[in-house]
Amino acid sequence: YVYPEDITDSDFKAEFTRINEDPDVTGILMLRPLPKQICEKDIEGMIDPAKDLDGISPVNIAKIFEGDDSGFAPCTAEAVIEVLKAAEIPMTGKRVTIVGRSMVVGKPLSMLMVKENATVTICHTRTKDMPSVVKEADIVIVAAGRAGVVGAEYVKEGQTIIDVGINVNAEGKLCGDVDYA
Repeated sequence: YVYPEDITDSDFKAEFTRINEDPDVTGILMLRPLPKQICEKDIEGMIDPAKDLDGISPVNIAKIFEGDDSGFAPCTAEAVIEVLKAAEIPMTGKRVTIVGRSMVVGKPLSMLMVKENATVTICHTRTKDMPSVVKEADIVIVAAGRAGVVGAEYVKEGQTIIDVGINVNAEGKLCGDVDYA
């Protein structure tokens, strides 16, 4: 469903309620950010947890933090776990550093990693000497939302690095959060 950018908060909530209550709709993935006139927190609270494919409802967030598998985790956070499993990269006992603390990736991913018995550090804009903190990790997941924020001074030989950032750089090209050069 696509709505005009200038839809009112009340009209959007009415539409969202209609979709949320529709038994033929089995999953909802809400693209964000929403226009400024819509209260995103209200929508997160309204979404049926059983239809919440991106793990944004308070119920699903609580389940992630409790380690309860009956909830939905954000798809990107869950994808990181699946990529590591598919590549047969063990997480148990590994030092994992996540660069980014959003509720979309960083925080829920940290809980999914703890559930996999990893030791987790979260880095963010206020982390002191972030390059040396990141360099100590066995596994690094970068979800900072800034093109090229992680460079050579952050990494060491043998680390597993997963870049989930999606940015457009100064040249207008799609890139991640890691400066691969």
